[in-house]
Amino acid sequence: MGEGREAVPLTDFQAEVAGLLASHRTEESHLAGGAALHLEPNSTRYSNDLDYFHDSEERVAEAFSADTRLLEDQGYSVHTEMNQAGYVRAVVSRDGEATKVEWAHDSAWRFMPTVADPRVGYQLHPVDLAVNKVLTLAGREEPRDFLDIVHIHDTILPLGALCWAGAGKDPGFTPRSLLELLRRRGKYRPEDFARLRLVAPVDVQALKVKWLGMLDQAEAFIASRPADELGCLYYSRSQGRFVEPATGPLPNDIAPHHGRPGGVLPRALEER
Repeated sequence: MGEGREAVPLTDFQAEVAGLLASHRTEESHLAGGAALHLEPNSTRYSNDLDYFHDSEERVAEAFSADTRLLEDQGYSVHTEMNQAGYVRAVVSRDGEATKVEWAHDSAWRFMPTVADPRVGYQLHPVDLAVNKVLTLAGREEPRDFLDIVHIHDTILPLGALCWAGAGKDPGFTPRSLLELLRRRGKYRPEDFARLRLVAPVDVQALKVKWLGMLDQAEAFIASRPADELGCLYYSRSQGRFVEPATGPLPNDIAPHHGRPGGVLPRALEER
C-alpha cells in the first residue's frame, strides 16, 4: 500500500479513482458492493472493482457520462466493456495500472439512508451492504461472496438476522428459503480462494466448521422470531447499533426496524 493514506483494502489505484469520483457521488449515486464492504482496515480481502449503485436507469447513464468526462479530463483512459440500460462496465487505466468500474441500477428500497464518507463521497450503509450480500450468495456460487458473509457475520450482523431482514428486501424469499439456499454453499477447496486477493490465507477446514456453526445459529434465530416481525432488522437503543436479539419477547431496549425507499433512520436516532 502507498504511504501517506489510511491502509484500506483498496489498491492505491482504486483509492485514487474512488477519491477522484467522490465529488460526483450523491445519496442516489453511491459506492456499494465489495469495495464499500471492504473499505475498512479490518477487512479480509481486496475488492476486484468499484461498484456504483444508482436509484434509476437514467441516473446510471448520467453518472457514467459525468464520471467518464472527469476521468478523461484527469488523464485516465476509460474502456467500456458493456453498456446497456441500467448497467455499464468499464476498465479505467493510467500509467500501466487499471481497475474495473461498474455503474448499475439498484432498488432504492433499503433499511438505512446512504452514508457520507470523505474517502468515497457516499456509500451504501453497512447493514444494507450486508443484506445485499446474503441475497447475492443465495443466488450465486462465488468464493468471494462466501468469505464476505463470514466477515459480515463477525463484524456487522449474524447470519440469522440477515436472512430475517433479507425477506424484507426481497419478499419473494422467506428467511428459511434463504437459509436453505445458503446451506448449499460452503463447499470450497483451497484453490477456489487462490485467485482472490486476501489479507491472510484461508484455513478451509476451520472455515467450514465456522460456517456450519453459523447456519445452525441462524436456524435457531429464525425459529425464535414471530411472523409479524418478518423482514425487519432489530435496533438496540442502548448499544446504538443493529443486533440479533436473544430468543423470546423483545426487551424494551430493542425495536424492529423496517426499510423503505431511500432508507430511514431508526426512531431513536431521529429523536436525538
